[in-house]
Amino acid sequence: MGSSRRTINSCLRWMWYHRNYIIIVVLPLALLPLPLVIPTQEAKCGYAIILMALYWCTECMPLAVTALLPVVLFPMMGIMKAADVSIEYLKDSNMLFIGGLLVAIAVEQWNLHTRIALRVLLLVGVRPALLMMGFMIVSSFLSMWISNSATTAMMLPIASAVLQQLKATEAQADEREFQAATQDNQAFELEISKSKQEMSEEKHPDTKAQLDNGQCENGLSAESLQDSKRRVMDEKYALLTKGMSLSVCYAASIGGTATLTGTTPNIILKGQIDKLFPGNGDVINFASWFGFAFPNALIMLVLAYFWLLFMFLGFNLKKSFGCGVNNDRDKEAYKVMRQEYKKLGSVRFAEWAVLIIFVLLVVLWFSREPGFIDGWATVLFNKGGPFVSDGTVAIFMSMLFFIIPSQRPRCGGYGTDENGQTVNSPPTLLSWQVVHERMPWNIILLLGGGFALAAGSEESGLSKWLGDCLAPLEQIPPFAISLVLSLLVATFTECSSNTATTTLFLPILASMAVSIKIHPLYVMLPCTIAASLAFMLPVATPPNAIAFAFGKLKVIDMVKAGFMLNIIGILSVNLGVNTWGYAMFDMGNIPHWVNITNSKP
Repeated sequence: MGSSRRTINSCLRWMWYHRNYIIIVVLPLALLPLPLVIPTQEAKCGYAIILMALYWCTECMPLAVTALLPVVLFPMMGIMKAADVSIEYLKDSNMLFIGGLLVAIAVEQWNLHTRIALRVLLLVGVRPALLMMGFMIVSSFLSMWISNSATTAMMLPIASAVLQQLKATEAQADEREFQAATQDNQAFELEISKSKQEMSEEKHPDTKAQLDNGQCENGLSAESLQDSKRRVMDEKYALLTKGMSLSVCYAASIGGTATLTGTTPNIILKGQIDKLFPGNGDVINFASWFGFAFPNALIMLVLAYFWLLFMFLGFNLKKSFGCGVNNDRDKEAYKVMRQEYKKLGSVRFAEWAVLIIFVLLVVLWFSREPGFIDGWATVLFNKGGPFVSDGTVAIFMSMLFFIIPSQRPRCGGYGTDENGQTVNSPPTLLSWQVVHERMPWNIILLLGGGFALAAGSEESGLSKWLGDCLAPLEQIPPFAISLVLSLLVATFTECSSNTATTTLFLPILASMAVSIKIHPLYVMLPCTIAASLAFMLPVATPPNAIAFAFGKLKVIDMVKAGFMLNIIGILSVNLGVNTWGYAMFDMGNIPHWVNITNSKP
């Protein structure tokens, strides 16, 4: 019996270690009856989508490799031609994504994000509540433009250094107070020791023995009191470290939802809308997305701040905010941030150049097609159609990083390179080697895989079939549909990549919206933002994983904090889609472009 049990355990262990290989082989065979028993185009496309969904959820293969499956499956199943599928992998939305990433790489290359972060923190102050507020503001702002992971990885070491200094300064202050109190007590005891000893011996004979042992009146030694105080301080800063780590990673995820290029699901939504509804008149662009998503991100950030403040610092306003009082501990911690800022030196020419290009890009994005007036693109280029897009602007401005030098032109040399040779011309702000190392090429393939899935669903008729199946939902109030679907997507994204989640859900939601006669954006917008509300598990997003490792967190800490933030996020985005979003996108009426289907190439 024992031998057979060991054999079974050994087999199970072997299967667990080789689970990825087993999943890759078994899943396609297990799903094969679907297209064989129901030999329709819809069933074949459904087979491909289910297979990709399970591969994405289990991550048995890299996500980007799974995203390439339509290139193989759609032509072999007769759903789409290989050339038509391949075109889907580099659309205008991918160009927008690449341009945004090039800007983020340039900002990181010249450390501009660190300078912005430290400058804001120096303005905010070092009181715990103010410090948390400062870190959340900076993290959310930076993640609007650079990746959430890069923001979290940069901010957490700064937070750790400041908290360590606060703790060390508080410990030194407590030690000084303890020594001063001890010296005062000794002086006081020298003055009255004789009379005190005589009185104690007459009235309480046991007191002399206690004083000789160094005990206080309550029976605790001074050293015990000091140790107890030190333990309380350690617990306080451990809790503060957890709260600060979570505040950074949560703020990064929230900030990423505020701009179209802030996180991948936003780009996927634009690509899917343009693919499924080609006559939409550029309803989702940088300006329109910002107009809807930024107020929502602001509401989420404020509510998240107060929730984390309550969980990790409490609502002792005088203690947390300080009410204008600066003690030695605050000054020492402030000095640490000041020293970190001084290490950056004066603002270099390259930093100014990157900042100017970045600001120009944002201004051009906002003014291209603001909506309430004709933008510069409409006046100059788009009179005959939508020729210039946000992607055009992003690529044009990011190309300047490969043209503008990183130093002011001057006579003479530009220093020496790594090999000690004289540099006769300055390098540009970005080199292709840096871009090649830092560009997440896998995300571009993931985006393309999502667009290919949407195209296959449309070509095969699967989208229409799904929409017809979901037609009974027309009897349910739209706000309830939006709320339930947001909750479903937010739950699903805790266990799956937000990119994969958005890619799988958005085409189905678009079909459902058309079928039940509601505005597609009414369900697609909240579900896209809900895909970024992965707050409960360390594996949900890279920022969560970084914070989990850095802040010495337990899973239960993240679950308790993240559950309420998920609820806050879902309620906030549904509030937005039923108020200012409802007016912005005229969601009370079915747009004319909903009935226009994508023409076959």
